[in-house]
Amino acid sequence: MQAEAGSPLQVLLVDGGPTRNQALMQFQADILGVPVLRSLASDVSALGAAYLAGLTVGLWASEAEIAALPRPQVRYEPAMDEASRTHLYAGWRDAINRVLLPA
Repeated sequence: MQAEAGSPLQVLLVDGGPTRNQALMQFQADILGVPVLRSLASDVSALGAAYLAGLTVGLWASEAEIAALPRPQVRYEPAMDEASRTHLYAGWRDAINRVLLPA
């Protein structure tokens, strides 16, 4: 991800069904080495549509006003040491290489 973006990942914003799994979200933070933020809104796509509708009917005057609204989130901080992270990531890469078909 970081190579494709051309800049280091500072935080990962997550949403969707799997994000309800606290162990998975903590593992994401640990493996990536960056905080993971999960919205408390159950459907972020619907929330975005509601924001746009509110903007259209004049409930909010601007996108900046919407951006200033509070966004309750759960934050998962990385807690894994670098040696463990490196070891687990290497095992994951090995597993991926084992299932890829030869070119």
